[in-house]
Amino acid sequence: MTDDKQYPKPGDLIEIKQGCYEHWALYIGEGNVIHVTPVDEGAPSLSGSSETNLIRKAKVKKELLKDVAGNDDWDVNNKYDCHRIPLPVEEIIQRAEQWIGSVVPYDVLGSNSEDFLRKLRYGGQVSD
Repeated sequence: MTDDKQYPKPGDLIEIKQGCYEHWALYIGEGNVIHVTPVDEGAPSLSGSSETNLIRKAKVKKELLKDVAGNDDWDVNNKYDCHRIPLPVEEIIQRAEQWIGSVVPYDVLGSNSEDFLRKLRYGGQVSD
């Protein structure tokens, strides 16, 4: 993270711009995010696009934002705040942390990675 970036707060949604794709993560504090990655080695990262649901299995990981974003641009993007009230931060983080290490069929997480993280922030059923 650089000095000119807006520092995220725990519970914030992070949009990482990877070329023409978006990768989403949930900031949980101390530089860490929770995000969804494909299980297959060499598969592209799971973007916010609906095309990524063709990947059969996904893993929920906790990693440093700087490692996930690399040299890609990222921004805090809580774009649904104008429509929905976020859950309390402690609940968002607790809901997210229970998924760390899970390997599940991608469609269990929602229609895309953004959908999964949106449900963690604002509430909604994610089941495996």
